[in-house]
Amino acid sequence: MFWARQVIDNVGGDPADNTVRNDEVVGSIPTSYLFLGQARRRLSGFVALLSYSRDMYLEFFFEQVLENFLCGLVHAFEHWKGAPRVLVEDNLRSAVLERRGTQIVFHPRLLELCAHYHCIPRPCQVRAPQQKGRVERAIRFVRDSFWAGRSFITLEEFNRQAWQWCEQVANRRRWPGDDRLTVAEAFAQEQPRLLPLPAHPFNTERILPVRAHKTIYVRFDLNDYSVPPQAVGRPLTLVASDQRVRILDGTQEIARHVRSYDRRQEILDPAHAQAVPESEALLDAAFARGESAAQQTLQLLKLLDLYGVEALRRAIRQALERDTPRSSSVAFLLRQQAASSSTPPPVDLSRHPAAQAIDLAPHDLETYDELAHHDHDKNDNSHE
Repeated sequence: MFWARQVIDNVGGDPADNTVRNDEVVGSIPTSYLFLGQARRRLSGFVALLSYSRDMYLEFFFEQVLENFLCGLVHAFEHWKGAPRVLVEDNLRSAVLERRGTQIVFHPRLLELCAHYHCIPRPCQVRAPQQKGRVERAIRFVRDSFWAGRSFITLEEFNRQAWQWCEQVANRRRWPGDDRLTVAEAFAQEQPRLLPLPAHPFNTERILPVRAHKTIYVRFDLNDYSVPPQAVGRPLTLVASDQRVRILDGTQEIARHVRSYDRRQEILDPAHAQAVPESEALLDAAFARGESAAQQTLQLLKLLDLYGVEALRRAIRQALERDTPRSSSVAFLLRQQAASSSTPPPVDLSRHPAAQAIDLAPHDLETYDELAHHDHDKNDNSHE
């Protein structure tokens, strides 16, 4: 299986006549699998090659997804400290969504990347292998020279090996345009012709709507990531890169985690569990008396939403002191606290059957227009 093959052309020309030409070829090596804990992850190699100098960039990712493809392009541009001018695509789905004759629909995320780096996308012709010969040879070179017999423990280590191989092997080979030069020396001629990079790299993070329904966890890519208890039940936004996972409530970041590539893992920020640290003791005691830990947790989260952290902590401590470790006892103590204070107790009608049955008929807005006209007529008459 091969990942997206792509050719990127900058200014044209022929290496045989030593005309500087900034092309890039992108592809991948065969797919392999890694076992990380309970997860089997597909490993794919991203190959980027400047067509004039043949300077190569190689990086490995888990899974062949659009975000990783775009991330590979961004990292390649950063490696070269410049971007090409024209991207010649091989009709891969990450680049071309639909093609009918000469009419092409590019992926909108690819168009965003091209706009960011001032590149122009251009797909290869269908069934035109001669237009992508460099990427085919580059993939064969990586497969035969780097991939064979390679061992590694982590993805980070494997990528370090890949970058070292590019520097010490791939880019020190003889340049096809003139065997008196190395690829690295040809790249030194080509690099000034690349477009300068923008101040900030293109954002390749994956953005998804999520919600923590009953616990302090949201699910992403086979794992669960914690959020503050106050965020349970709220619509949230998950932003994932290859290294980290962030959770936003609106525009505010409320959680940040190192991304896990295992599966069925709970990635917990201790601060989220310690929002009400006394709850652990109460849940343990309630479970020992035959109560459902899940139901007790759900009730405590509802009370947290209604009364806040400090009030809930006081009530849980009192329930433990009275040896009544149940959420119902905590709710009773919270109502007592609210009754003894000047602040009226909160009322949650969001799930009340009567509230759900209320049907509010909206007013006709023309009624307000009539009132406005009536007041205007009265003011006019008062001036007569």
